[in-house]
Amino acid sequence: MAMARDRVRVLIDGTPLLGRRTGVGRYTAALAEELASIDGVDIRAVGLTLRGWRAMRSVLPHGVWARGLPCSARLLRWSWLRSSFPPIELIAGFSDVVHGTNFVLPVSARAGGVLTIHDLAFLDYPGELPPSDRELPELVRRSAARARVICTPTQAVASAVTERLGVPSERLMVTPLGVDPAWFTARPPTDELRERLGLPSTYLLFIGAEGPRKGLDTLYKAHASNPALPPLVLTGPAESGVDGRVIRTGYLPDVELRSVVAGAATVVLPSRDEGFGLPVLEALACNVPVVCSDVPALREVAGQEATFVPYGDVESLAEALTTSLDAPPATSVITARRSHAGGFTWRRCAEATVAAYQRAVR
Repeated sequence: MAMARDRVRVLIDGTPLLGRRTGVGRYTAALAEELASIDGVDIRAVGLTLRGWRAMRSVLPHGVWARGLPCSARLLRWSWLRSSFPPIELIAGFSDVVHGTNFVLPVSARAGGVLTIHDLAFLDYPGELPPSDRELPELVRRSAARARVICTPTQAVASAVTERLGVPSERLMVTPLGVDPAWFTARPPTDELRERLGLPSTYLLFIGAEGPRKGLDTLYKAHASNPALPPLVLTGPAESGVDGRVIRTGYLPDVELRSVVAGAATVVLPSRDEGFGLPVLEALACNVPVVCSDVPALREVAGQEATFVPYGDVESLAEALTTSLDAPPATSVITARRSHAGGFTWRRCAEATVAAYQRAVR
């Protein structure tokens, strides 16, 4: 499909911007911010929800058009599973490209479809999906079949999409995520923040949701096996509270999260599977050591700057956490950590995504 103009009109799914930010929400927000500043790209956003979509207007870049649905998202998904109606153009007007930022590509009449698949964990463990997402595997399969280009955050996910969904490699583009510059200047928590969150002077830190995929059972056992380890702090959407030597802060806004990461002795990510692992890079930007499970995406993202342990190995995880506390890093280690994290920018992510848009309209 040839464009009649030099500028490409892009409609993105802005739904992940609503509510508390998950990793996909942070990706969508950062991508939108960068796209809005790139010449030759006009972006708009649609919230695939009947209520609350107007909140997008306060988090999108200034002047970016946004609207929501005239019907429930559940009804729309039901229809898209069974037909090609309604095309998103009936809701949001014509675009050259429609970008499904969160696994599902809206049906379109003529726009080139670009889909971001962040991981394929839902295919391996569909029973862990909430009831509202039980149809997600089939929605993603259909979305992948319709998309002209599929973006993935790592080559590990791209390879899995080819193998599991049968997508030819020429329809895939790797668009690595980025690290906001604010992470490189983050400072440990103030006394006031420590007191409010109940943070000890030294702590291990886990960032994320508490689902089975994140390997928290292994982390709990490893932590409990060595009483000499400092308290474990969990930051994420779970309720705040204290359970022995485990402290839950609940969800934190970005400014506070950066401080909590910068003050950690070690960041640990014992996941069963990851599509990217953004907390790894953010910790490295703060010069905080990282211990994570040895899975393909984390190997790809962390390079040589993390300590890897086999997933589910309690003894190895406990040993790695203990070792990470032994001595302060040499200057060369600090430089290497920050330099590695600095290679991942949201601008590069956006530029790679624009290349995907250009491919989708050709």
